[in-house]
Amino acid sequence: MPLTITQVDAFTGEPFGGNPAAVCLLPTPAEASWMQRVAREMNLSETAFLVRRDDGAFDLRWFTPAVEVDLCGHATLASAHLLWEQHHLAPDAPAVFRTRSGRLSAVLRDGWIEMDFPAEPDEPAAVPDGLADALGTEPTYVGRNRFDYLVQVDAETTLRGLAPDFRRLGEIDARGVIVTARAATDGFDFVSRYFAPRTGIDEDPVTGSAHCCLGPYWQRRLGRDTFTAWQASERGGLVRVVVRGDRVMLSGQAVTVLRGELLA
Repeated sequence: MPLTITQVDAFTGEPFGGNPAAVCLLPTPAEASWMQRVAREMNLSETAFLVRRDDGAFDLRWFTPAVEVDLCGHATLASAHLLWEQHHLAPDAPAVFRTRSGRLSAVLRDGWIEMDFPAEPDEPAAVPDGLADALGTEPTYVGRNRFDYLVQVDAETTLRGLAPDFRRLGEIDARGVIVTARAATDGFDFVSRYFAPRTGIDEDPVTGSAHCCLGPYWQRRLGRDTFTAWQASERGGLVRVVVRGDRVMLSGQAVTVLRGELLA
């Protein structure tokens, strides 16, 4: 029987913005090699696969076109959106996921999806060889968490003007590189971009998992727990961030743009 696959734009309230993710609800677990081939076929930054568990939660796995990843925000947001939109869950029921990063959950609040994610704070780190040249600018700060390097630059205009050398950036030993700056645009506290050529994504449009690092980072810098963030990719996306101890609440909107059938 054909499987339905749905494309959802996450961290946006309008179609063709934010970050697109494909979501596939499976009747039973599938082989990782097959899921990887589907993700390569979809050619989006992430494709998510869900399987309902006996306890009402869902097993959730995420694949880029190149690899399986341990944590992904926008495809989790897209998955929760699909479960409510297609009536697999009641609107007042939480979406609970079992993942390679433990238990994640999401709730629907006034048209926004709030996700409960682990904080992934950085520690100060030495600047890796080639990073500044690959980005084309000198960092004002470099940190590292278990996934990524975190780079602060001097201004939002610098961040928006970056044109990285993705080949050289892919030589950096990390999942990706988060670049951030204090926002100059009214209504936002900080801005960011995310580059991950090593995992098959030159620039990710909006990266929920990066905000698990960005939230604690800007909490330290600004002395606050609540932020409105903008990821300044070509598509762009809005992320509301609340830091609560070792957890980060990430909120965004989502829009379904495409639904089709997998025949293979």
